[in-house]
Amino acid sequence: MMPWNRNNRPKPEPPVELLTPQALIGLLAALVLAVGPHARELPVWLTALFAAVAGWRGFIVIRNQALPPRWLLLILATLAGAGVLLEYRTLLGREAGVALLTAMTACKLLETRSLRDGVVLVFLGYLLVMSNLLHSQDIPMVAYLLVVIVAMLAAQVMIHRQHAGLTALAPLWLAGRMLLLAIPVMLILFVLFPRIPGPLWGLPKDAHEGRTGLSEEMAPGTISALGQSDEVAFRVRFTSAIPPPNQRYWRGPVLWNFDGRRWTRIEELPSNVPAPFTPEGAAVEYTVILEPSNRRWLLALDLPASLPPRTSMTASFQLLRNQPVNEVYRYEMRSYPHYRTGDLTAAERTHGLQLPSRTNPRTRTLAAAWRQRDAQPEALVNTALALFREQAFYYTLTPPLLMSRDSVDDFLFRTRQGFCEHYASAFVFLMRAAGVPARVVTGYQGGERNELGGYFIIRQADAHAWAEVWLEGRGWVRIDPTAAVAPSRIQEGLYAALPDSGALPFLLRRGGNSEWLRQLALSWDSFNIVWNEWVLAYGPDRQKEFLSGLGFGAVDWGEMTVAMITALSGLGLAYAALRWRRRYARDPVVRAWQRFCVRLARRGLVREADEGPLAFVERVTHCRPDLAQPAGEIGRLYAALRYGPTISPAAVRQLQQLVRRFRA
Repeated sequence: MMPWNRNNRPKPEPPVELLTPQALIGLLAALVLAVGPHARELPVWLTALFAAVAGWRGFIVIRNQALPPRWLLLILATLAGAGVLLEYRTLLGREAGVALLTAMTACKLLETRSLRDGVVLVFLGYLLVMSNLLHSQDIPMVAYLLVVIVAMLAAQVMIHRQHAGLTALAPLWLAGRMLLLAIPVMLILFVLFPRIPGPLWGLPKDAHEGRTGLSEEMAPGTISALGQSDEVAFRVRFTSAIPPPNQRYWRGPVLWNFDGRRWTRIEELPSNVPAPFTPEGAAVEYTVILEPSNRRWLLALDLPASLPPRTSMTASFQLLRNQPVNEVYRYEMRSYPHYRTGDLTAAERTHGLQLPSRTNPRTRTLAAAWRQRDAQPEALVNTALALFREQAFYYTLTPPLLMSRDSVDDFLFRTRQGFCEHYASAFVFLMRAAGVPARVVTGYQGGERNELGGYFIIRQADAHAWAEVWLEGRGWVRIDPTAAVAPSRIQEGLYAALPDSGALPFLLRRGGNSEWLRQLALSWDSFNIVWNEWVLAYGPDRQKEFLSGLGFGAVDWGEMTVAMITALSGLGLAYAALRWRRRYARDPVVRAWQRFCVRLARRGLVREADEGPLAFVERVTHCRPDLAQPAGEIGRLYAALRYGPTISPAAVRQLQQLVRRFRA
């Protein structure tokens, strides 16, 4: 048995420091602000749960009620976790992760009472703030989140200084100052921190889901559905002559395979050099600012002749990035609107003539009749375009459904109402049935010029599909059957091609009483492109381009790291010097003593850095006995004011007068 020792007695636990009602209310308000934007994405029941818990916790604080028992918290946490699991079928990923974080924050609120609990909630709040950026990085959202960060910092100040007697606005004032002081550091890190291709950390697999836009397949209705969206797909700045509308075809996925209803891509081995072709005429140079799409392919004007960094090109002239575009991506391009491509390979001929067996018999019969009449590919192309141009075909955003397996027959001989995908699909089928190699190209066409910023906006509603046929001596030639039915769609845009533009989204309409609102939206977009180019699209290529423009030359990671550390060190030293100078500039005692020391230094009596005032005066007296009386009086008075318990205003004025009269 161990002998008794009073050192073995259990030590009493330190007292728990409780949060004040003011600190709890401030923290609760900051958390509500952080969760607010998530309400658009969270399930209704979870938003209602958080609101109810926040209201309950506020009631407990105001009425000084007891916290709920732990068994009730355990039940609530279990039900909330199970609800998230049932809602998303997982607890991982962006949506489920944010929902679980919100639910656990609500549960933590109901047990928070100590300073430690408050600190935990503050950091949960910062996580909620950052997770908002997984859904939106627009200017309004970032501005709102800065306000939330100030509120969260203020709550943190109130927690750690809750007994300092701060006024209601003092924590907000201090948090605002902290944020302003952090801005120079943030700018240095943003500009100089070495960027790498891809994120520094892994994001959930669903972090980039929910993106609208083109897909890698096309079926009736897939592109017409995008005609209802005024979301921006990408923006373009031309640095050379602007091509006319009928040459502004932005090339995306090239579709070869057809199963009777859907067009899909084939697997093509991309190359690190542009696919060969013969350019004719001048090149067009431009910069694309592409919105996130969660796709690998990039958009380029027909026909691309350059490759952005870390990008390859297929034989179908489709640009493929090494990784999906999950951030605003800026790249420079060069294209040739007029061109001739090379010879047709055996694989291209096979894919370009492939048709599903025993489908669309009426269309096959029609194509065979055309071929018997004139088998020249050019004549067959003109005959098909004449069919769309001269007969009763209609261009509409809401075509009838094509439910039959013979969808092309259904369109050509029954409904005759369609969007661009209907006409491109039917045209390519007709060409293949007539023996002409053809393929579908999807992308965007046209775009709206923003005069304020001097750039073009291409929206999701500008999504388009057209055809390419292979002609001897010319190679792959673009043919747009939509232009035969609705030429105004190509020249003026979607709004001009539809009889009822009122069905279009607001930003796609023209004229009317609300035109001024549309112009206001374009003005706002001109700010957005600056934000996109210099903030969201500030990747490794943009960083090197920017720093090279500042005279850094060819920069690498090592140089950027040295520059960043130097800039941060210089900023820290400058701030410390400024604080020191302000500190002593505001002290009249120190100011008077410094003037006294300067006057003696001019006579060769320099005070050493480690020399106190009395020791310095003693040395002055030894070297200059004639200054013993005034120097001794100044030194003793300064020491009393600088190191004494109190400072008398009369004594300060006496010291200033003695220094003014002093002559070395």
